Amino acid sequence: MNNRYPEIDEVIAYIHEHLDEALPLSHLAHQAAYSPYHFSRIFKEKTGLSPHQYVSSLKLQRAKSLLLHTNLTVRDISMEIDQQSLGTFTTRFTKRVGMTPMQFRKSSIEVNKHLQYLKKHKDWSQQLIIGNQRNKVTGTIAAEVPLHGVILIGLFTKPIPEGLPQYGTLLSSLGNFSFTDVRPGIYYLMATAVYWEMKANEILVPQKTLRAIAEKPIKVGSEMVIPQQHLTLRGPRLNDPPILISLPLLIKNFLNRTNSNI
Repeated sequence: MNNRYPEIDEVIAYIHEHLDEALPLSHLAHQAAYSPYHFSRIFKEKTGLSPHQYVSSLKLQRAKSLLLHTNLTVRDISMEIDQQSLGTFTTRFTKRVGMTPMQFRKSSIEVNKHLQYLKKHKDWSQQLIIGNQRNKVTGTIAAEVPLHGVILIGLFTKPIPEGLPQYGTLLSSLGNFSFTDVRPGIYYLMATAVYWEMKANEILVPQKTLRAIAEKPIKVGSEMVIPQQHLTLRGPRLNDPPILISLPLLIKNFLNRTNSNI
């Protein structure tokens, strides 16, 4: 865990407690007794995101929760998270979560269906590998606690699990993983886990799920050797970026790719 800059942890706690308020950069920097420039720099060093990106992500996570737990209209929810334009809110939500707000609100009925299929069938557990062995990202994944469920792991282009990963797969157990024929670029390796007994809403707004984030971005270049990656699933931390992408959507996409009938 990154224990540097404990004052940033205090600001992050403040953000969580005052998410329903306006949180301009100047105000957050004042909380840490830094200049806006210095605060932005060390905040990004600590979390991987700018203060604006972090606050925006938490507000979108709040919108997901409101969609599931209230009868508020999509317009009202957009106003609740300080997004004045319904069109802009819908566009950003769709890009970062993977479906429209209304689709997300209705998606809970599919969650148990997907999990029951994965739990019942074992043929999906053979990892899907496409392409050749060039530009290969490999590694192992462990966990701090016993795990009975499914692991979702992916390579993202940003240090936050939003939007569909460039490369992603499901694992039925801890151990090895591999992505082959990865296009050159900079990637962030992240994973989370879903327990069989979790409720649909806990999966759709995964605030308590185990998660793992590679310490450093992965640089992939033509024919270059990429270091072996090692991830350990652990409980959520306050400074973790929220998981915005719909986990059931990732599961559904995986099953579609493996030509499974659900």
